[in-house]
Amino acid sequence: MFATTQPPEMTAEAYLAWEPTQELRYEFINGEVLAMTGGTLPHNDIAINLLTALRPQVRAQGCRINIADAKVNVAPSIYRYPDLVISCDERDKTAITAIQYPKLIVEVLSPGTESLDRGDKFREYRSLPSLQEYVLISSTQINVEIYRRGEGRLWLYTAYQAGDTVTLESVGFECSIALLYENVLAIE
Repeated sequence: MFATTQPPEMTAEAYLAWEPTQELRYEFINGEVLAMTGGTLPHNDIAINLLTALRPQVRAQGCRINIADAKVNVAPSIYRYPDLVISCDERDKTAITAIQYPKLIVEVLSPGTESLDRGDKFREYRSLPSLQEYVLISSTQINVEIYRRGEGRLWLYTAYQAGDTVTLESVGFECSIALLYENVLAIE
């Protein structure tokens, strides 16, 4: 892989022009660009299992579902790459650069990114008025955590483990947790 020169700081406009010309994906946080690392095979398998299960239902609802390479514009100076994002907002249906009105965001947790996903990313995502659910799926054990928007600034927490049925209320979807971990050999 070739080394990529990355400017130490830039504007959001410069980032949006620069990033598509790069070999790697970069998140943009308040003027800084951060290279995205590759995930493990279990991480990828879990994301694909969820996408495959969800896609028919959310597409039938007229929603857009994207995985991994779709940016979310969290704030004017923040662009993140969640593992999966769903938007049912008409304004996102023709988006080219980034999703701006996500209804559901999923992060598959990796040991190297778990604290970021639970911390800064969740704090940033909570600022999006359209976001109804934030889903964290472990790639090292059978465990799914969902944060659902409640009244005001309240977020309700539900944890799922082996044998449970996972419910995504924002899109009216249920599936066995086993489906998310199907053929994920490192966890079985």
